[in-house]
Amino acid sequence: MEHGYKTLRHAGSDSFTVKKSRFIGHGSPARTEKEALDFLRQIREKHKDASHNCWAYIIGRNAGIMRYSDDGEPGGTAGLPIIEVIRARQAVDCCVVVTRYFGGVLLGAGGLTRAYAQGAKAALDAGQIITMEDSVRLRAGVEYPLWGRVEHALKALPVRGEGAEFGAAVTAAFIVRSRDRARVEEELTRVTDGRVEIAEAETVCYGWED
Repeated sequence: MEHGYKTLRHAGSDSFTVKKSRFIGHGSPARTEKEALDFLRQIREKHKDASHNCWAYIIGRNAGIMRYSDDGEPGGTAGLPIIEVIRARQAVDCCVVVTRYFGGVLLGAGGLTRAYAQGAKAALDAGQIITMEDSVRLRAGVEYPLWGRVEHALKALPVRGEGAEFGAAVTAAFIVRSRDRARVEEELTRVTDGRVEIAEAETVCYGWED
């Protein structure tokens, strides 16, 4: 993947109240339409006493599958605002459900549209949007006197540390985007005067925070 794609790191939810109606935004990664429908089914079961469980999902890195539902709300006031928020955040392979417990006060079409859009934003924020990119897990080994230089350098480099092992030498494990690998290796080589052994553990598709 040349530029990566955005999705959710994990399932999450958040709630708020608008004129006595309680809204709960739920978001989850969903790599297939089945996963999206399974998530929708779980939310419906959990909130089966809710007035509405409106939803939308986008599946495929090129957004090949897009579905949404107003679940009984006036046409265009719920499902469409939800999917428009997902599209605006450029997220794919995810499902968003916004649950509403009606509080007795009508919101009107404009109020509903804003509330469901807010619910979608809350869901995406709770699930944490990340960018999935081709990455590599590396291990860098150095003698103890050089560990301080490596530790300091890693804090400033675009990597995600995964701890260090302290044996006969110190070995640091970390993940780096494939496109940043050369720069990271060059910097570690520079700060150690070439006295670092860097080995590739595996290639991964890793989620980087925006």
